[in-house]
Amino acid sequence: MTGNDPTPASEVITRTTIYDMPRDATFEQVRTSISDAGRRRLLSWGMDFDSRAMTLGAKIEEHWEPQVKEMWAANQENIRQSLIAQFGEQAIDQKVENFLCIGAKPMSVMAYHNRFFEQVRRSFVMLDYYPALVGACALGERILNHLILDMRDFFKGTPEYKQVYRKDSFDKWEVPIDTLEAWGILPPEAAVEFRALKALRHRSIHFNVGTYSTLREDALAAVVHMRTIIEQQFGSFAVRPWFISGTKGHVFIKKEWETHPFILTYFVPSCPFVGPLFGMAPDQNGAWSIFDKADYGDGDWTDEEFTREYNERDPEQVFTGPVQEPE
Repeated sequence: MTGNDPTPASEVITRTTIYDMPRDATFEQVRTSISDAGRRRLLSWGMDFDSRAMTLGAKIEEHWEPQVKEMWAANQENIRQSLIAQFGEQAIDQKVENFLCIGAKPMSVMAYHNRFFEQVRRSFVMLDYYPALVGACALGERILNHLILDMRDFFKGTPEYKQVYRKDSFDKWEVPIDTLEAWGILPPEAAVEFRALKALRHRSIHFNVGTYSTLREDALAAVVHMRTIIEQQFGSFAVRPWFISGTKGHVFIKKEWETHPFILTYFVPSCPFVGPLFGMAPDQNGAWSIFDKADYGDGDWTDEEFTREYNERDPEQVFTGPVQEPE
């Protein structure tokens, strides 16, 4: 007995919430331990992106209101000045042109590859076309190798496993591309981009005198192929088989994909497990903190039900700080 509660202590039901889990708990431990796991979804979260090219390359339309045109012109000038500070003033017009050509850096959940892709982009902007070309090709090969090495133990029972289980690296791209396609890891669009990058890699890495005359063109193609691969494979905000469709403002992982090897390996480490009333705010260091309701109750929501709860949530009920729930 506890206090005036007539319920025997042995019959008191203890509910485990997301806040009861240790910070180092694995997603599997969280998913199988908390009482409301069926009403939560993984929030796709990736903040490594650069959209300045979209703003800088936008056309200021004549029919816009004067204050709108002034705002856009000021934003574009600020971006140009940021590029001068980042890349230097010498040959700045060509650097700006290169920056616009390679487009925005996509939102991505990737970790160790992000800084390499940034180096590839920077090389192209700085007119260092051969390092950009070779770097993009090498990064494509590195990503293929990581995907195979990270995924293969999950697919030991497949016919493809016997082709990849012995090797520690792969320089013949067709084997990992075909294998990852068969395992359902590569979306069709990413496989197309990998094969196009493979052709550039073979033509550029192996001696080919023609590379001199097409260097910038090949480097640009390689960077764009690599950018598209990242968008297709690791994008955190897009239409993909593993994302719930129709949610407003944020993207969530489908319930059936939560335990998929690809999602477990690449998305789960950076994706908070949230309910529809979660909120977020930046801290003093610029990092984002997630705030959420402790317990959403029993039962499993379908992805459609979760979408409805999230899209129709009352803004007044959204958790935007570490506050106590109303009694």
